[in-house]
Amino acid sequence: MASKLHPDEADTDGSLVRRLLAAQFPQWADLPVELVDSAGTSNAMYRLGEDMVVRLPRMKGAADDVEREHHWLPRLAPALPVAVPVPLGMGRPGGGYPWPWSVYRWLDGECPRVGGAADEDGVPARDLAEFVAALRRIDPTGGPSSYRSEPLAERNAMTRAAIGQLRHLIDAEAATALWDAALRAPAWQAPAVWIHADLQPGNVLLAGGRLSAVIDFGCMGLGDPAVDLIAAWYLLTPDARGVFRAALDVDDAAWTRGRGWALSVALGELSYYRETYPEKAALGRHVIAEVLSESC
Repeated sequence: MASKLHPDEADTDGSLVRRLLAAQFPQWADLPVELVDSAGTSNAMYRLGEDMVVRLPRMKGAADDVEREHHWLPRLAPALPVAVPVPLGMGRPGGGYPWPWSVYRWLDGECPRVGGAADEDGVPARDLAEFVAALRRIDPTGGPSSYRSEPLAERNAMTRAAIGQLRHLIDAEAATALWDAALRAPAWQAPAVWIHADLQPGNVLLAGGRLSAVIDFGCMGLGDPAVDLIAAWYLLTPDARGVFRAALDVDDAAWTRGRGWALSVALGELSYYRETYPEKAALGRHVIAEVLSESC
């Protein structure tokens, strides 16, 4: 059974997956099912045979993303330079499970270690920049708003509250100064663009030292391109950050907003997962330290 990370989370296990498959996708019902040790927090994942994976949303908020992914991923994929999840089937509630769920093509690769996605010459940083730039270029017509489409100012109360709650674990004064600087940065004035909005270690795969796939598009949609700059602190070393920024030609205002986004998201992770998911909380603490290591 997948361990629970949220108070309103559904119970899932291999037996449930087999019941759902037998009722809705009998052609796959006899394949082996194995729980995947995933860093993801929105979906429980079960490998199905050799080349598929079943994703069961852990909570209703994640279940609301299922139809969006099935609709948009096939439309985005041809324009992207690396693999993204391929939807094979969308399941219905049933067998004691309350929400829609998915079967996807399995993607090979390894998630990067924290702070280590870039090798010495920065090639993965350029790969990341190529992915982000390609996503931004896709026609936004009809696209939904990203889960992280709000202006930074709308995150002010929650971010300051998290700084206060975590002041025994972080440099609260420096975090407040960084957050104030991010709020002062000029806002994005151009039309919203496609963003992934959650580029962090559990959502990218590497193979042969290169970026091979980007996964978990539950936050995707239209928004400020600065949101995807969180990858600079979640995935890259300080030297590689410069490669990433240069490849995307990021101005000071966008970089400052990106730091603000990374800080706010990481604060939320450290606060929320301290008891239920220590590894995720540790990632949040690492990112906070990384963003605070740069001068405002």
